[in-house]
Amino acid sequence: MPRRGLFILEFSILFVLSSFLFCGAYTIENYPKRIISLAPSITEELYLLEAQDFLVGNTTYCVTPPAARYKEKVGSITRVDLERIVGLNPDLVLATSLTNSKTIQKLKSLNIEVKLFPAPKNFTSLCDQFLELGKAVGKEPEAKEIVKTAEEKVARIKSMTAMLIKPKVFIEIGAKPLFTANRDYIINDFVKLAGGKNIAEDSKIHAYSKEEVLRKNADIILIVTMGFAGGTEKEAWQKFKMLNAVKHDRIYIIDSQKICGPTPVTFVKTLEEISALLHPELSEKKR
Repeated sequence: MPRRGLFILEFSILFVLSSFLFCGAYTIENYPKRIISLAPSITEELYLLEAQDFLVGNTTYCVTPPAARYKEKVGSITRVDLERIVGLNPDLVLATSLTNSKTIQKLKSLNIEVKLFPAPKNFTSLCDQFLELGKAVGKEPEAKEIVKTAEEKVARIKSMTAMLIKPKVFIEIGAKPLFTANRDYIINDFVKLAGGKNIAEDSKIHAYSKEEVLRKNADIILIVTMGFAGGTEKEAWQKFKMLNAVKHDRIYIIDSQKICGPTPVTFVKTLEEISALLHPELSEKKR
């Protein structure tokens, strides 16, 4: 090959290699270094991804893991202190559908990147969002590994309950008025994957009546503790002696933190608990 042609070839190779290395460095350098989380589940996921060193602020509800309590607080889930957020000089704010839309717009107008994570409706969308978060903070391989493990465990539970009789389940997430979860809530997926049938799955509204619960004769009632006394609600249901859930003493109280804002990891743990409540025979087989 003539010297000129060889020079051009060598130059081209060097150019491609330097461009590749430069782009790789550029991408790594541009991952966020100062992150604010406006949701407990997102905060917990950042710790799962070992990205907590980049977390400079979160909400007063972000208490898991315990180390999250010592991060700078910027308000609650629905009401945040805009001034405090700006003062922390974040390059990424992780928000949810509960975050005030005006706050989001104001942050964007200040050239602060905001990434919105709507409440996931099922386990699949939960995993998709977790992968998206992992990619956003430079932890994509870690996110993929966590999701893979969670998916395998969920598939195992699903296969174990697939052939069992599905008990009729009513989920109470509010008392006055009586409020339930339809297919738009991830809670529905807990029941479905655990081998149960949510009697309100196809309901178009979230408000429900006790008469309807009695008419459908729920076998199990799950009371999610969300600002009201679970014990008091359980006593109220126990007055209906002809209800299957009462006759067989199958009214259970579940901590809202476990079921309303899961991560892929905590989803599996809670699913294991709920599947044991719906199908105690599975626990007996393990003994």
